[in-house]
Amino acid sequence: MRIKSTLENYVFVLPAVSIFTIFYIIPFIWVLQLSMFSWDGILPTKIFVGLENFKEIILQDPSWWESMWNAGYITLIALTLQNTVAFLLAWACDREIKMKNFYRVIFFIPPVLSEIVVGMAWRFIINDVDGANIINRMLVSIGLPQLAHNWLSDPKTALTTVALVHSWKGFGWGFLIFLAGLQTIPRELYEAARVDGAGSWRIFKNITLPLMIPVFVLVAILTVLGTMQAFVLILGLVGGEFAGHTSVPVLRILAVMRDSSRFGYACAQGISFGVILVAISFIQYRLSKRYRQA
Repeated sequence: MRIKSTLENYVFVLPAVSIFTIFYIIPFIWVLQLSMFSWDGILPTKIFVGLENFKEIILQDPSWWESMWNAGYITLIALTLQNTVAFLLAWACDREIKMKNFYRVIFFIPPVLSEIVVGMAWRFIINDVDGANIINRMLVSIGLPQLAHNWLSDPKTALTTVALVHSWKGFGWGFLIFLAGLQTIPRELYEAARVDGAGSWRIFKNITLPLMIPVFVLVAILTVLGTMQAFVLILGLVGGEFAGHTSVPVLRILAVMRDSSRFGYACAQGISFGVILVAISFIQYRLSKRYRQA
């Protein structure tokens, strides 16, 4: 009976393990192997170069580190502005306000929209596409023509514009997770605090924030992992420009494969990028764990 029970358990787990092995473990091993070769992606000839691809990434490829900086800047905006707005909206919808169910639906619409469609739509709104720039027309109509310009073409504003559009697209996920976390806090704690004479700020500071720390950590990790890998939305915004002031790591990897036909080097970039993301997530987890223990 024990053997039969064990086999039944493995049968239930086998589909998930098989899918994970086929679509994650095997491709990872293959990419790791290719990262140590020089290969154009077409000819069967592969030249073993060892760790030279990784050495070039670290010491000789400023474009890669520029794309990492761009992704880090977008992630910083997402961690601060996007998640702050998401939490405040979730906190407001968790309270007894009119039409809160309607707001919940509205705030979750942007994340479920197609990223390429959102990118192209915002490109039409904020950039001069066939002379149609809604933002610039609004600025001119309210008497601020000096602020009107091509937001995605100007190196001073392009990256910030991309970061703000990305935050608009993604804040709904944080909103949903924050709202779920707020609803798990027992209402009895709030009632007891009010009976003891605590004001809204003290209740928020001493009850809501401490109990929401695990949710903050989860949202922060998901934000970093999702934003650092941003690709489709930026592709729709910049119209396929794989280099320059809006380049991010995934676009850079694609550019290396498409323009240079250096598939081995692109695989090395992918492995390096994955290691960086794992390291950032681990650091976030350790810092949050230390904060909770303190």
